[in-house]
Amino acid sequence: MLRSALLLSLIAIIACIPAIAQEKKTRDQMVREDREKVTTAGFWIYNDLAHAFDVAKESGKPLLVVLRCIPCHECVKLDDELVDRDPVLRPLLEKFVCVRIVATNGLDLSLFQFDTDQSFAVFMLNADRTVYGRFGTRSHRTEWIGDVSLKGLAEALSGALTLHQNYPGNSAALRSKTGPAPLFVHPEDFPSLKEKFTSSLNYDGDVAKSCIHCHQIGDAVRDFYRAKGEAIPAEVLTPYPHPRSLGLLLDPNHRATVKAVEKDTIAAKAGFRPGDAIVSLQGQPLLSMADLQWVLHTTPAESGELKAIVDRDGTQAELTVSLPVGWRELDDISWRASAWGLRRMVTGGMLLEPVADDERGKDGIPVDGMALRVKHLGEYGPHAAAKNAGFQKNDVVVKYDNRSDLRTDSDVLRYGIMQHGAGDKVPVDVVRSGKRVMLQLPMQP
Repeated sequence: MLRSALLLSLIAIIACIPAIAQEKKTRDQMVREDREKVTTAGFWIYNDLAHAFDVAKESGKPLLVVLRCIPCHECVKLDDELVDRDPVLRPLLEKFVCVRIVATNGLDLSLFQFDTDQSFAVFMLNADRTVYGRFGTRSHRTEWIGDVSLKGLAEALSGALTLHQNYPGNSAALRSKTGPAPLFVHPEDFPSLKEKFTSSLNYDGDVAKSCIHCHQIGDAVRDFYRAKGEAIPAEVLTPYPHPRSLGLLLDPNHRATVKAVEKDTIAAKAGFRPGDAIVSLQGQPLLSMADLQWVLHTTPAESGELKAIVDRDGTQAELTVSLPVGWRELDDISWRASAWGLRRMVTGGMLLEPVADDERGKDGIPVDGMALRVKHLGEYGPHAAAKNAGFQKNDVVVKYDNRSDLRTDSDVLRYGIMQHGAGDKVPVDVVRSGKRVMLQLPMQP
């Protein structure tokens, strides 16, 4: 028995060695090893879009462009060996010119527009730069598997191949899949990035540090408006709204197929039903949830209507999605990597979470209204502003700027960034150990 136990322990230790070794690798090592592995395999074009477009023009194939930060542990299940070896995906991939982009340095933002809080985004395009569709979404940094899947990716690829086969006869329907001109054409052109980065990775130095990450583009856009003293536009503050915010839950294994509809929501009022396959939205063919989010992203923040065509049991029906005033505010932005920048500006480094219902009415916490507990308190630099102002972990915020109707972290971030600028001091009431404490929270640049 002892001998068996020792043997099992030894096996467990040996099994852990690769993981331990992986953890000790630096980001720089991981980036270099990734390039070596991909270029040696030879299937993917590595970080060279110009060459990929040339190959697509010569071959007549569509392009598959995967934007994936390296290293990124959350999205690894939808990349590398798992994708390349999948018996369904591999034959589909071979019909594309596949290119892997691991940094946004030099990326043409007039063409590649996507949710920069993602770390795995896929574009399917024609060689003339017409976008067939997008794939990849993440509603939360560590809770994204319910939104994407290998089956869903296969469906999107199949749909893109059909669009490619019918091109250019369908070019009018695809025109809106390319967005308006960006603030700056390349990420390194943004004022907050141009002194730190160049248009290419520095393989002669620390290559990982030379990389412009996706989320840094979103940060740069917000910083641009903030530095000018202008309000951050709603489409920047709440980009690529998740269908869940409309009450629409999609099946990750299909292109844009309704899995469930929440009661008394925008989607329910529009008439969506489980099993509906959303063929198009505002005339754009949908290959994935990301395509649906693209339409929502490019829809004005004011109230309006969207036309959807759904396939319901083999019959097509037209639905009207009525968007009320403030519809973007229904989406959760607290999960985003960019939310940490907003927390620096608005909450001085505090991460807030709603108090549980069974805690309300106890220890001075109100039964109704605002009750957000300080889950995390920043310790350093501008993120320590709340701590330095006297806030403590587990404080319960019950008023922010004399408002008690801000019920979520997202509500506070949106309100604070729109109503206050750097240097302002916002009155905040907290409940601490059953007592009401009034503090002043300084807004950060």
